[in-house]
Amino acid sequence: MESKNNYSSNQFQKIMYALFALFLIAFILIFKNTIFKSTLQLRNFANLSMNPEIAFTNGKPTYLEFYAEWCEICKEMAPEVTELKKDFDNEINFVFLNVDNPKWDKFVKQFKVNGIPQINFIDSNSNLKATFTGLQEEKTLKDSINYLLVRR
Repeated sequence: MESKNNYSSNQFQKIMYALFALFLIAFILIFKNTIFKSTLQLRNFANLSMNPEIAFTNGKPTYLEFYAEWCEICKEMAPEVTELKKDFDNEINFVFLNVDNPKWDKFVKQFKVNGIPQINFIDSNSNLKATFTGLQEEKTLKDSINYLLVRR
């Protein structure tokens, strides 16, 4: 009788492992596009970025974001920030600086980056107007950009 209970117990465990594996596969298939797309968008930030030296001297307001590729909040915000860049690219500069690149240490120190993402809004006269650190709502970012554009 004990042998039959062990057999039933082993069968139950096998069924549970199979169900868990199916659930995991389904989860990955459903969310892979969201997870991988935002990671790719974040990695593309360096290519989308304007040179900061040019941005701070061309007479346009600037959206300056400090990020890192390993930053989960940066990944989460990447799709929204990419959309903002599409919407406002002709009106303001977009500068994205990876804090892990020593090339940008000067700016990390200048803007006192102590958490990421850190987003700085700079007016057309190169004056810092606002700084946000951490997860931000798209509306907050859009309102800040519109504020910069009105105050030109």
